[in-house]
Amino acid sequence: MRALTELADRARRVLEPVYWDYFAGGAGEERTLRANIAAFERRQIVPRVLRATGPRDLRVVLPGGVSRTPILVAPTAFHRLAHADGESGTAKAAAATGTVLTVSMAATEPVERIAEAGGPLWFQLYPQPDRAFTAAVVERAEKAGCRALVVTADSPVFGRRDRDRRNRFVDLPDGLACENMRDADGRVRDIAMDDTLGWDTIAWLRGVTGLPILVKGVLHPADASAAVAAGVAGVIVSNHGGRQLDGAVATLDALPAVVAAVGGRVPVLVDGGVRRGGDVLVALALGATAVLLGRPVLWGLAAGGAPGVHDVLAMFEADLDHVLALAGARTPADLDASMVAAS
Repeated sequence: MRALTELADRARRVLEPVYWDYFAGGAGEERTLRANIAAFERRQIVPRVLRATGPRDLRVVLPGGVSRTPILVAPTAFHRLAHADGESGTAKAAAATGTVLTVSMAATEPVERIAEAGGPLWFQLYPQPDRAFTAAVVERAEKAGCRALVVTADSPVFGRRDRDRRNRFVDLPDGLACENMRDADGRVRDIAMDDTLGWDTIAWLRGVTGLPILVKGVLHPADASAAVAAGVAGVIVSNHGGRQLDGAVATLDALPAVVAAVGGRVPVLVDGGVRRGGDVLVALALGATAVLLGRPVLWGLAAGGAPGVHDVLAMFEADLDHVLALAGARTPADLDASMVAAS
C-alpha cells in the first residue's frame, strides 16, 4: 500500500536515526529481513468469481476468544522510543479497532497501564532463568486481563544486529525502562536470553497459568509437531522479523510445512513481511489463521501516535475486506491454497 510506504518515510523523518535503525533493522546482513517481504512479492492471488460473497465477515477464532479480524499486533519493544504515547497509545488504537495487541515483555510501560485501554491483550514472554520471577510476570499479565501467553522460543541468545552495534545502541535512554521486568523490590531486571530452555519449559508454564500458551518462533515442521505434543494452544511461524538468525527461511515460505505438521489441531499464525491486505489474504490462503503486524504499527506510532496506529490498523482491515471481495471470499475460511500462485 502506497499509504504505508509514505507512513514509513514519515516515521523515518521524525525518529532519531539510532531509533529508526533499531526498529527497522535486522540481524547480520539483513537477508532474512528482506526475504520476508520478497516471499510475499513472489506470490500472486488467483481469484474466484461469481461466488456471491455479499458483505464479508473477517472474524476468526483464536486462543482466548473470537477476534474481529485475522490481523493482530505483534509484540514489539520500546514503543516510547517511537512516540510519547508509547504502548498505551498503541493499546488505545488496538482497542478502538477491536484488534488483539500482544504486549511485549520489553514494553516501556507496565502491562497494567496498557490494559487500561480495555482492548483484547496477549502477553509475550521470554522465560527467565529465575522461574519464580517468571511466574510473577505471568501472574501480572493474567491479573491485568491478558487472554493468552506468547512464549518467544527463537532467542536462546541475542541476535547480532549490526545497525545497533554500529550505533552503539545498547540501552534505553534515561527515564525509560522495561517496565514488565520490574520486580517486587522495584528493581528493573535485564531480560536474559536462556540457551538451556527446552520443551519442559512449556510443561512448567502450563502448571503455573491457566492461560492458553502459544509458541512463537517456529519455522521447522518438526518443532510445530513438538509444540502440539507439548500442549500449546497455538503456533506462531516467525523469524523474529529477521532480527535473530540471518539467513533463516522467510516465514511465508515456512508456513505451509508448519500448517501441514500441525494438521488443524491448533491455530497457526504468522508474522514477518506483511505490508498489505493482499499479503494477509495470501497467508490465510496458505493455512494461517491470522497474521501479526510489527513494523507497520511502529511506523504509525512514530508518525502519528495513537491516531497513527489506528490509521494503520483500519487501513489493513479495509484493504483485507476489499481484496477478499475481489478474490471471491466472504470469510477467511473460504480461502485455500489453490488461490495462491508462486512466480
